[in-house]
Amino acid sequence: MKMLNTAQKTLTVYASALTLGLSAALVSAPVNAQDTITWKVQSHWPGASSSYKDSLGRLQKELDERTDGRLKLELYESGSLFKPTETFNAVSRGILEMGTISPAYAQDKISLAGVASGLPLAFHTPAEAAYFHMNMGFEEMLQEEAAEHNVYWATDKVYPTEMVVKNPIKSVEDLKKLKIRSSGALEKFLDEAGASTTYISGAELYSALDSGIVDGAHWGAAQGAYSMSLYEVAKYHVKPALNVAGTDAIIVSQKALDKLPKEMQATVKDALRDQFWFRTNEYQHKEKVTLQKAIDEEGVEINQLPQDVQDHMMEAAQVIWDEEAERSENAQKAVNMVKDYLKQLGRL
Repeated sequence: MKMLNTAQKTLTVYASALTLGLSAALVSAPVNAQDTITWKVQSHWPGASSSYKDSLGRLQKELDERTDGRLKLELYESGSLFKPTETFNAVSRGILEMGTISPAYAQDKISLAGVASGLPLAFHTPAEAAYFHMNMGFEEMLQEEAAEHNVYWATDKVYPTEMVVKNPIKSVEDLKKLKIRSSGALEKFLDEAGASTTYISGAELYSALDSGIVDGAHWGAAQGAYSMSLYEVAKYHVKPALNVAGTDAIIVSQKALDKLPKEMQATVKDALRDQFWFRTNEYQHKEKVTLQKAIDEEGVEINQLPQDVQDHMMEAAQVIWDEEAERSENAQKAVNMVKDYLKQLGRL
């Protein structure tokens, strides 16, 4: 019996040692590099919007491929989890790992949001806006402000915002009669120009146009209008663009980002930076194709604003520029950067 007890004690010691050894190994070992991480992503785009698939769907695929399936994005269209205007706060608090927003939805947090949404009538082409963001340091300024709220900011693309209207604008008086769905700095701009504006979510926009609640709207440009079927009820596409800007942004919870392995953090940032250039170029190509398709298939007409209307709107635009500059020292710096750039181009 004594020998049996001794044998049992010996086995117990060996078993305990083995258990402790395995536990120590598990504690000291790094997180399995092949573990799958899933991020919830709420979009401000409805599922019908072209950018839901072309921007967010693309990013989902890119991150899946670049991380060998280790980082998965679980996509939710606009309003599925939070109101679009609440997405920034949800990402800031780490409730959501990622989201997409219009900078206009974060104006109470980001003093540069109005400039990011696009100073009206400032840039004429996406190339100009892209240079401002990526070569003149504006993107870094946005990221610094967002970082104060535990958010990593990445502009999805720069592109024109152009209105569709139910009846053509032929005079300043026509403009002043309009009720327009708008948001952010452009909403203030159109108010300053004399139109009446209101914010309507993407999900309700078609019915608002169809029923006459509004006479016109902007949802991106041709692609946005086409994907949302706005041309069915608004046959006039207005040019020139109200602005060319980084009207869509991808925001990432810094808390979620910090939890990733270092190499995966770099992968995410690289993918977001590549996304900007890919989507900016792709969007411009698709704009031309889509607008021509709308003309051929939907009977859409281009409403080129008369020069006197453009001059009137430019006066209103510069009022908005100066108002945005008053929001903060950062905003003043950004507006001055825009003005200096336009002087170099001979437009101021």
